[in-house]
Amino acid sequence: MEDDRPHRFSEGQGFDEEYEEFSLDPPELSVDPGEVDPVDSRVLTDLLDERDVGSDQVDAEQLLDVGLSYMGINRFEEATETFERAAEFAGTELVQQEAWVNKGAAHAQLEEYDAAVGAYEEALSIDEDSEHAASAHTNLAYALWEWGRTEQALDHAERAVEVDPRFAEGWYNRGFFLAERGLYEDAVNALDNAIRLGMRTAPVLEEKARALEELGQEEEAERTQERAAELREEAERELLEEQER
Repeated sequence: MEDDRPHRFSEGQGFDEEYEEFSLDPPELSVDPGEVDPVDSRVLTDLLDERDVGSDQVDAEQLLDVGLSYMGINRFEEATETFERAAEFAGTELVQQEAWVNKGAAHAQLEEYDAAVGAYEEALSIDEDSEHAASAHTNLAYALWEWGRTEQALDHAERAVEVDPRFAEGWYNRGFFLAERGLYEDAVNALDNAIRLGMRTAPVLEEKARALEELGQEEEAERTQERAAELREEAERELLEEQER
C-alpha cells in the first residue's frame, strides 16, 4: 500500500528523533579494544557463541543500551543483532519483551516489515498486558500497515490504547487508521486524546486538520493547520540554531 502524504507513524517509545545519552561501550566481555571495534555487534555475537557464555554472565540490559546506541547512529542492522542477543540472554520476561520490541523497530527502519512483524508478535507472545505491550501493538500496527495488511493494523492500533489508555502514540496511530477508513469523527476524537496526553506535534495536528476538513469543519481545520505550520517553523528554527552553535 502506497501513501504519498508526508505522514509517519509513531514507532513506539524509545525511538524519538532525540535519543537519551548513551555509551558505546559493550557489556563486560574482556574484549581487547585494540583488536575489536567496541560497538561491533557481529564480533560480540561471535564471542558469545564461541565462549558459550551463560546468561548469568551477560547483562542483557547493557546489551539493550548498546542496541539503542546503534539506533541512535542509524546502524540498524547491527541493532537488530544486538537486540536479538539481548532477548536471548534476558533474565526476565520484561527485558526479553523490550528487546523484541526494539528489534522490531530496528527492522522497520530497514523496511524489513515481515521481520518487524515477527519480532513484535514474539514480544506480544510473552505478555499482552505488560508495560511494553502498548508499544508492541502500536509498532506492529505500523509494520502491518507498511506491509499492506491494513485491516489487521487497525485492530492492533485499537488494542494498543486498550492496554494503555494514556499511550499518546497509540491514540495518534489509531486516529490515522480511523481516518484512512473514513471514520473521521472517531479519528478526531482519537487525535484529541493524543494531544491531551502531550503529543502536540505538527504531524498530529496535520492529521486532525485533514479529518476536520473531511467533516466539513473548514474553519477549525484551517486553524489547526496553521498551528501545525507554526510548530514546523519552530522546529526548523530550533534545528538551525542548534547547527549554528
